[in-house]
Amino acid sequence: MIIDVLKIFIPSTLSFFFGIGLSLILNHYLYKYKMWKKRAGKKTLDGADTPIFNKLHEVREVSVPKMGGILIWASPILTVALLLLLSIILPSVDTAKLLFLSRGQTWLPFATLILGGLVGLIDDYMEVRGTGDHVAGGLSLRKRLLIVSAISLLVAFWFYIKLETHSVGIPFFGEFELGWLFIPLFLLVTLGIYSGGVIDGIDGLAGGIFAAIFSAYAGIAFFQQQIDLAAFCMTLVGAILAFLWFNIPPARFYMSETGSMALTITLAVVAFLTDSVDGGHGVFVLPIIALPLVLTTLSNIIQILSKRFRKKKVFLVAPLHHHFEAIGWPAYKVTMRYWVIGIIFAIIGMMIGVIG
Repeated sequence: MIIDVLKIFIPSTLSFFFGIGLSLILNHYLYKYKMWKKRAGKKTLDGADTPIFNKLHEVREVSVPKMGGILIWASPILTVALLLLLSIILPSVDTAKLLFLSRGQTWLPFATLILGGLVGLIDDYMEVRGTGDHVAGGLSLRKRLLIVSAISLLVAFWFYIKLETHSVGIPFFGEFELGWLFIPLFLLVTLGIYSGGVIDGIDGLAGGIFAAIFSAYAGIAFFQQQIDLAAFCMTLVGAILAFLWFNIPPARFYMSETGSMALTITLAVVAFLTDSVDGGHGVFVLPIIALPLVLTTLSNIIQILSKRFRKKKVFLVAPLHHHFEAIGWPAYKVTMRYWVIGIIFAIIGMMIGVIG
């Protein structure tokens, strides 16, 4: 029991301090080479202008670097490398136990974390250089969705064929058999969570929310005795907290696509790994644990549908957190209240996931 607890919190602590150390190098590089957007402004999902958003963020968008999300996937890589080196230099049962990288539990989420981070990094670099097929630079939304879909389908087939997962868990009911429909469900869940990644729009907001989400899944994995997966989730939390140290208002850099794509795709994988693979309900509780991401996605969908069919907006600006800014809430108040809601619902979701 004690070694399991240490296995979770030692890598998490290492990841945090690696992130703090990396940030000193990253911060210097991002400002030296001016890795921020060269032109303020963005478009809505339906291609319209966003004058309210542009007015709220026109200064910060062209003065604060992107790519801060590198910390989120680079810190776990360094943590794993150190633990691997430690197990080689000082071979023992304890040092081997600390290494949480295992084929059955963490290879898959670790791979999606790195892959999503690298694809997002390419998009970020293209955006700050003003290149690519998007009007402001970077990959278009369509291409990003295609890439996320491709990654998602590969992982879905791995679950379906290699892990022989064809069902999802429902609390107090048991497993609900899906058959081949498991694959499109996995795709829809991944795309839905990825779309919530636009919550990275206010200083400190995304970092606090993702830290609460992955902490909840670490708790679920721990109670399922998936200790490696719990350690992986907490290692991510350590990295996120290191990023958040420099992203708290006023942010030194933004998470941007390299962080949000890595985290959202990995979150979908973790949710399914804590589901019927081990008799859990990780997918069922995902909308609860990740409620702020769900609300972000729903507010965008509602806004688009309302503008198309009612010819008027529901929110002053979407997603929802920018609406609160537009009606006069200070950015820090939006962030803090989202953190409170995120933590509460992460706890509720974790309880359901554990006792359901």
